[in-house]
Amino acid sequence: MVAHMETKKPPQVSIILPTYNRSVQLRRAIGSVLEQSFTDWELIVVDDASTDDTPAVVRAISAHDSRVVYVRNEKNNYPDIARTLNRGIEYARGSLIARIDDDDYWIDDDKLEKQVSFFERHSDCAVVGSGMVLVDPNGHEIARYLKKETDQEIRKTALFANPFSHTTVMFRADLARKVGGYGDWRYAEDWDLWLKMGCVGTLYNFPEYFAAYTVSGKNKSFVYLRAQTKMNFKFLALHKNEYPGYTKAYVINLLQYIYSFLPVALRRRFQSVLSNLKRRLF
Repeated sequence: MVAHMETKKPPQVSIILPTYNRSVQLRRAIGSVLEQSFTDWELIVVDDASTDDTPAVVRAISAHDSRVVYVRNEKNNYPDIARTLNRGIEYARGSLIARIDDDDYWIDDDKLEKQVSFFERHSDCAVVGSGMVLVDPNGHEIARYLKKETDQEIRKTALFANPFSHTTVMFRADLARKVGGYGDWRYAEDWDLWLKMGCVGTLYNFPEYFAAYTVSGKNKSFVYLRAQTKMNFKFLALHKNEYPGYTKAYVINLLQYIYSFLPVALRRRFQSVLSNLKRRLF
């Protein structure tokens, strides 16, 4: 089901926002897009079969701004978000694609403008991201971190940890389609895409903070840590010949796998410290 799919001139940027039963947070995420100084965009909200008032919320916003497009999955795919994201890519008409999650929001009103300008100046670039501010469910800042900036720096540690914060990125649509979009990895679909795109273009992170990431203890990376880490062994093996440091990456992942067997209460206690340490190192 799709609403307001326009036939007019394609926008320069297509923004993909997957959502499921988070209508309250969704308003904030969409609001941060509407506040962007760059205006040549479409926002594709892919609703993964929500059972709350998400459809009404999005349609109400779309009625006032036709750049907001509503797409609904009739069957929920979670935690396999790759299918939902690839559906967004199918509908995307822009030459550039940006990403935002329903419980996150952009904090720099010039985010899109800066990234579009960067792509126009660097024709070899495939993916651009930035740093992230971590907030609690009430929006209070917990921490902030920057990602490795240059292509050379990113490649050195690309196997150790995800080189981009998903809700900050912008990437070239044609290259994403060329490498097959998000792969069937379930828990590392974005990481896999960045590594594939790094094989056909350069990578870059702005040394700035473009988005806020909500830490709730219900994030997929925490809830499915063991399954995600177990799957990472296959993921790392697939990309080991494309990026350096496979042995070290394997050891890091093995330690994380052992950690995943600790009681949930204990993991919650140390999650913030360990996550921040990993982000600062990689």
